Amino acid sequence: MLERVGLADMRAWSRAERARGRRIGFVPTMGCLHEGHLRLVDRARELADRVVVSIFVNPLQFGPQEDLARYPRDLARDRTLASDRGVDCLFVPEAGAMYPEPPVARVVPGAPADMLEGAARPGHFAGVLTVVAKLFHLVEPDVAVFGRKDFQQAMLVKRLVQDLDFPLTIDVMPTIRELDGLALSSRNTYLSTDERRGPALALSRALRAMEQAWRGGDADPAAVKRAGMDALAAPGVMSEYCALIGEDLQPVTRATAHTVALVAARVGTTRLIDNVVLGEGIGADPRVA
Repeated sequence: MLERVGLADMRAWSRAERARGRRIGFVPTMGCLHEGHLRLVDRARELADRVVVSIFVNPLQFGPQEDLARYPRDLARDRTLASDRGVDCLFVPEAGAMYPEPPVARVVPGAPADMLEGAARPGHFAGVLTVVAKLFHLVEPDVAVFGRKDFQQAMLVKRLVQDLDFPLTIDVMPTIRELDGLALSSRNTYLSTDERRGPALALSRALRAMEQAWRGGDADPAAVKRAGMDALAAPGVMSEYCALIGEDLQPVTRATAHTVALVAARVGTTRLIDNVVLGEGIGADPRVA
């Protein structure tokens, strides 16, 4: 596995591979890799000849009261996992190289970025889309793979590519879960053992409750969301929202198959998010849900 730190080196590597007729697949991450990230690598391998994984904890997407300094980092472990999974190029730029000065130009998303996660974390998606745009320019991939757990983010990245005419395809992979239903996330490392075994599972229970309400014939979004909020009302859980939206990120007036149910809550000091597509559900084997 090659590791490219210099920005010019990264672009040169991709251009050399593409000159040989090889498609480049890209998985952008903030590190602390887990099986969810590695499934994205597997998918990129299916879609391309060479796979690049970036590890960059992006300061632009963290608010002043958020966890930039304590965000989990373990580069040595990440290198091993990436190498073992067959990653061809690990791109680990430094913040000073990505942002040698405070950026004047940023990607500023429209109204769909102001709801849900955007409302909870003002300015978050401007930081996300700015760094994604920079990474796309540096890596120059043919396809980039994102996880559906961060559904709003994935849909905004798709719009970024569409609206600004980036010459690549975005592929969105289903959420990977633990056997008890907890969606894999780097932030799960913040959870205590008791929080992990108990309150954190309220999110997947809430999604199941919303799915069951819909499958039971209730298409009223308010009623479906109420089922989710009732399930989130558990000791140790501070619920933030239940929502039903379409792929366009707009609230739906009627819950149907392919409507996306989303939840967010705090478990102790850890903020967790999750979602499910109605009609797909969180099945008996949630690791491949």
